[in-house]
Amino acid sequence: MKAGIPLKTLSRIGYTTDVSRSLAINIIARHCKHHSREQLLQTLQQVQEDPAAWKDHAAWAPLAAHFLPDADEQAFTEYDLRATAVACKTYGGKQIDSNAKQQMQLALQLPIALQGALMPDAHGGYGLPIGGVLATDNAVIPYAVGVDIGCRMALTIFGENDKYLVRYAHRLKEALGEHTHFGMEGSLAQRQEHAVMDDPLFNSSALVKSLQGKAYRQLGTSGGGNHFVEFGSIELYEGNSLSLPAGQYTALLSHSGSRGLGAAIAMHYSQLAQQVCKLPREAQNLAWLDMQSEEGQAYWAAMTLAGNYAKACHDRIHANLARALGLQALVTVENHHNFAWKETLANGQEAIVHRKGATPAHAGQMGFIPGSMVDPGYLVRGKGVAQALQSASHGAGRTLSRKRAKESITVSSLKKLLAQYQVTLIGGSTEEAPAAYKDIETVMELQADLVAVEGRFLPRMVRMNKE
Repeated sequence: MKAGIPLKTLSRIGYTTDVSRSLAINIIARHCKHHSREQLLQTLQQVQEDPAAWKDHAAWAPLAAHFLPDADEQAFTEYDLRATAVACKTYGGKQIDSNAKQQMQLALQLPIALQGALMPDAHGGYGLPIGGVLATDNAVIPYAVGVDIGCRMALTIFGENDKYLVRYAHRLKEALGEHTHFGMEGSLAQRQEHAVMDDPLFNSSALVKSLQGKAYRQLGTSGGGNHFVEFGSIELYEGNSLSLPAGQYTALLSHSGSRGLGAAIAMHYSQLAQQVCKLPREAQNLAWLDMQSEEGQAYWAAMTLAGNYAKACHDRIHANLARALGLQALVTVENHHNFAWKETLANGQEAIVHRKGATPAHAGQMGFIPGSMVDPGYLVRGKGVAQALQSASHGAGRTLSRKRAKESITVSSLKKLLAQYQVTLIGGSTEEAPAAYKDIETVMELQADLVAVEGRFLPRMVRMNKE
């Protein structure tokens, strides 16, 4: 049965304001899809009658906060947008849709905004556009980090050459089937262990503590959408920063984030930010938390934990597959692209730099920028360009929404393309077909000033969620 409570019923049980009804509906939609109507009504009444008992609950905390005795007196500040936006450097503007540009423009008018940059893979998102980079003054914007906190790329290069991929194709496919898991629910057959599960930050708040069990279950797994785990060949160029001989290697590449842990943290603190930071309606998703406030510090701790957890998931994926196949890792290159960092701008000012779908590209920093399930990805070294807020794209960037891709790309055409490029796809769907993405070669050309390319990766066996 699909969860849902009519507005009239909410009003009848005491949810008489737009705020209380909106909070209830949003929580039910996100967290209670499998609850019965009777269960929901009982919980809604309990939250209203005893909000203090629910104020730290992972899902119901925002609603409980609304019903607490001092909720109506909760301190909040109203802000207007700047009349003039702060400086922003756009790379590849002709390749970027108008929605993304408008979203970035709005972010640049925030009174806390210091500087912005828009990467060539940019497209519309929620709050800050995907591919948007924003530096702020002493404030963190949960929605500018995103729902999938710490989403990242991880590339492990092995000693075997590219012939290994053909010789042991069947073993690779079996290993991916046994040692990876995709989707919102479920876990790997064997319990995973990692030092991150003993991270003291799990005790930083009741919210985070309540998510620890789910985080344990999802450790070493991946989500849906464009997340993947794939084997391929990588050509390393002469003089690469990894100090490896130039040539062809077998490599493992993964893309995923912090799973349910990061999503719950993002939604909780985004709602909290909107309660204490009142912005014009069109900018409400960009509400922020002051870094000196208790709420700002709590979010920063939770965000840091989610980033550590995302890395741990990649650690387990790569370790499990390497062990199953008897492969020895030579080096791993990895980087977040949905996160916020404390950094110093070119003018010496301390700032919080949000990278929503953007790769950190400080001078000398290694990273990886993927293409699609058939197109190449690139091992890169950052050049530390100040105008770009020391950033680069996090991929090719979508040109079709998932809905449009599903409607316009056929399964047969996708299969034909995969065969043409000799790529084996396990799971996946037309929503993530290469035609849904921009041309990675063009994107790389547009950011040649931001990163130096040191290697070229070609996918050969890709596993994704079956959408």
